[in-house]
Amino acid sequence: MMKQLLSTLLFSISLLTTAQVGIKTESPKAKLDVNGDVNFRNKIGVFNSADNSVFHGNNDQILVSQGEGFPPMWKSLRIPEYEPNKFYLIYNNSFSDNTGITFTSSENSSVSMTSRGGTFTQGKQYSTLTNFKKIDGLSHVISVFSTQSKAYFQFETVVQADFGAAGSTDNSIDYACGIFVDDKLVNLRQRNLKAITTSYPFLTHTQIGIVDNLSKGDHTVSVACTRLGSYGASGTGNKLTIGTNVYSNINSFISQSSLKIDVYEVPEVFNTIIN
Repeated sequence: MMKQLLSTLLFSISLLTTAQVGIKTESPKAKLDVNGDVNFRNKIGVFNSADNSVFHGNNDQILVSQGEGFPPMWKSLRIPEYEPNKFYLIYNNSFSDNTGITFTSSENSSVSMTSRGGTFTQGKQYSTLTNFKKIDGLSHVISVFSTQSKAYFQFETVVQADFGAAGSTDNSIDYACGIFVDDKLVNLRQRNLKAITTSYPFLTHTQIGIVDNLSKGDHTVSVACTRLGSYGASGTGNKLTIGTNVYSNINSFISQSSLKIDVYEVPEVFNTIIN
């Protein structure tokens, strides 16, 4: 009797080590297949074959599948503690461009000085603004996930003219740069670059734009500039360059354009929460 019991026990152990085991199922599909609820009273560990260790995870981690043929792994939840009706930084990025744009005197805008205020209005379509050129490297798509948002845009570049050293005539050029969202004007600044006592004068141009409550979805942000007018005896022949290095008194590192974008939202949609 003892021999029969021992044989049965050894046979059962052999089955456990070589076959699939099913609980409440006669056709298990894994080494252990449980058809029903499972309660774990103690630890869950993941075996690491590299060093024969068992890792039980850290506090607040969960087991995540890596797909068929790979062991699961512990991952940390990434759930920020958002407070209701408060804005949080959801998107932040910056971009640069070294190519820039160039205007000759023949590309002066047809918009007169007296009509600029009525022409450059919020929401103006890019296609209706003549002689504007985009700085291609600063055009990028952003995503908005909430109906309550604030988008901040900071644009900086260097504007330069090929004036000679100023003499008895005061040469200068008016120009303007605009920030666009989906090709609609959201911010514009006008400035004037004057001749000075040395050749090839330049200035640093900086502007900040703010847009409230963009619609949920993807939006294209871009920057474009225009040459408005030229003044002085040499005004008919001077070039205007924006965000590009042409002359020897600055270099491409100094002249490059940059655009920084920050989007703050009252969270409505939460993306991936697992690291």
